[in-house]
Amino acid sequence: MTDLLDKAVTTARSLCPDMQDEIARMVLAFAGEDLVPYRPTAEEAAELDLSMAAAARGDFATDEEMAAMWAQHGL
Repeated sequence: MTDLLDKAVTTARSLCPDMQDEIARMVLAFAGEDLVPYRPTAEEAAELDLSMAAAARGDFATDEEMAAMWAQHGL
């Protein structure tokens, strides 16, 4: 193991479990290993539920709203 990778692993140990899992998924992907299935956090799952409900209602941003959002971010 290189010194840089060893430092990264040491640093990652101090992170929360969700971040450690995210880093592990990225390392495995770069190494060509099968990815561990992603498991959203409770907050992410709740946000996804809200988004899916909005989509089911047909509640989408208008073209004008999207243009304003892109302009706000300089894109």
